[in-house]
Amino acid sequence: MFTGIIEELGTVVSIEKLPKLSKISIKTTLLNDLNIGDSIAVNGVCLTIVEIDNNVFLSDVVNETLNLSNLSDLRINDNVNLERCMKLDDRINGHIVQGHVESLAEIISKDKSMEQTILTVKINESLLKYCIYKGSICLDGISLTIAKIVSNIVDVAIIPHTLNNTTLSFKNVGDKLNLETDMLAKYAEKIYEKDK
Repeated sequence: MFTGIIEELGTVVSIEKLPKLSKISIKTTLLNDLNIGDSIAVNGVCLTIVEIDNNVFLSDVVNETLNLSNLSDLRINDNVNLERCMKLDDRINGHIVQGHVESLAEIISKDKSMEQTILTVKINESLLKYCIYKGSICLDGISLTIAKIVSNIVDVAIIPHTLNNTTLSFKNVGDKLNLETDMLAKYAEKIYEKDK
């Protein structure tokens, strides 16, 4: 489990593409309390650390994950959003995020001003039922609040700190972001369907 609060921008140092998975190595300073087998969110995708070598960790990313996320587009020296799995004795500053990406959201506009940036994304219509005005949404692992919904177009308002400390500062119109909708909405739907 994660909170959607990005701790650091990591750097991709190697990618080995195999028939059924890719091995991705990422450089970070967050490894001081992480071990092999621990979870880490990379652009919002929950990955397992399978190797650690100094300040670089390696994760195996299966084809299903590559097909559903933007991890398949990564190249050497790309920056990625990183978050360690949450501890139960810490504050939850964002919202509860599983790191289970559902689809990609395409950026259709990015309106930047001094105070905030309005990022507008197009999402899969089947996921709209999990999105509400002022509700939570996770884009590339970042916990954000929905500012507006029109049809399958969603606006999020991004403060300068978030923009400057995540990969959103590098993203432009046409880029794809990993999307995870609110887990609580999915549980509510399941309970409602069961009670019918």
